[in-house]
Amino acid sequence: MASVRVMKVTSEAARRFLVARHFLAPARALSGGPDAVMQVFRRLGSIQYDPIAIAGRAHDLVLHARVADYDPAWCDELYERREIFEAYNKGLSFVPVDEFPWFRGILSKRPAEEISAHAEVAELVLARIRKEGALSVHDFERQSGTSTDWFGVPTNAVRAVLEAYGTTGVLGLARREGSRRYYDLVERLLPKNVLAKEIPLREQLRHKMLSRYRAHGLLGASAQFDIFQGLGAAQPVGKYAHHPGRASLQQELVDRGDLVPVEIEGLRGKRFAVSEDEELLESPPEPPPSVAFLSPFDPLVWERKFLQTLFDFEYVWELFHPPEKRRWGWYVLPIVFRDRFVGRFEPRIDRDTATVEVLNLWWEDGFTPRRVDGFVDAFRDALAAYLRFGRATRLEWSPQVPRTHRFAV
Repeated sequence: MASVRVMKVTSEAARRFLVARHFLAPARALSGGPDAVMQVFRRLGSIQYDPIAIAGRAHDLVLHARVADYDPAWCDELYERREIFEAYNKGLSFVPVDEFPWFRGILSKRPAEEISAHAEVAELVLARIRKEGALSVHDFERQSGTSTDWFGVPTNAVRAVLEAYGTTGVLGLARREGSRRYYDLVERLLPKNVLAKEIPLREQLRHKMLSRYRAHGLLGASAQFDIFQGLGAAQPVGKYAHHPGRASLQQELVDRGDLVPVEIEGLRGKRFAVSEDEELLESPPEPPPSVAFLSPFDPLVWERKFLQTLFDFEYVWELFHPPEKRRWGWYVLPIVFRDRFVGRFEPRIDRDTATVEVLNLWWEDGFTPRRVDGFVDAFRDALAAYLRFGRATRLEWSPQVPRTHRFAV
């Protein structure tokens, strides 16, 4: 077997490469409405979904950072036109519909066990959906029996069955009304030519592995487990003997030329870039002065240790931390300027009053905003764009934010 070339880059080049490939140099530079949204999907492969909308839904924040004047209705429109669909890929995510065949297979036995454990309920659920069309859990009387959802919370059997069928690709989400999810048969939701594709499970897993590298850009050989969730153990041993093993899948991607090994000067461990990014990685452009606010689920911040070593930025999502143990806040967005993480802030969008309230704002040690060339104007532009994103007409600063930290829009 021929030796594989290892790219060697400086840490500065790695930072510039990442913000450029993430469409953040400059931020919000893509234009074209829904077409620009699809451009982001094609680059990242999938975007993680989360329903919390205090500062904007997670996938909307990812798109807002990259697409000019992003309107959440654009993503909803693509979903209604079945150009994107929900599938499990490092959590519930939106994926382009034509990639759906690569996301149907799963390693977990849990969904099949749920369906088997509640066989009568499962039969009833499918029969009614076949006859009546899309239904939500609220369209069924609470069935006898309880289960436990993926987060360890007790739930009723209908919800467990619906989620299990959704995970295995029997059902799909037809629509959402607020937090209510309506499921329908997947064959009524997706094109026949998409559903007709049958991809071997190993190939599906290899595609999912590649999708994580596509989303981030420079993942390591072994990152934190949640990044590779759903791909099984690193090695096919013990109870995981029937799995291909993540290391094997990763090596196959390298051997095929889909992934390129990368070493970053001053950082330990080998990383990988997708092959089509080689040219950009060799000569990344100098980023212009622009500011982006990132989602807690943004793929650029997935690998926390790497974020700290490459960007010198510690980021902890403290949503599940008790208030007294939070250093920052409940739903805090990292702030990127050029190719640096320079701070974080905690916004709230109040749609009833058309107001964005900044509950707090923290700058990184050694960063003085008003002394950095180009930052003030870039930050004001980002705040103005965020207000438009939230359909807000007012910006309010909490008393917790020092006056020296505040900027007029």
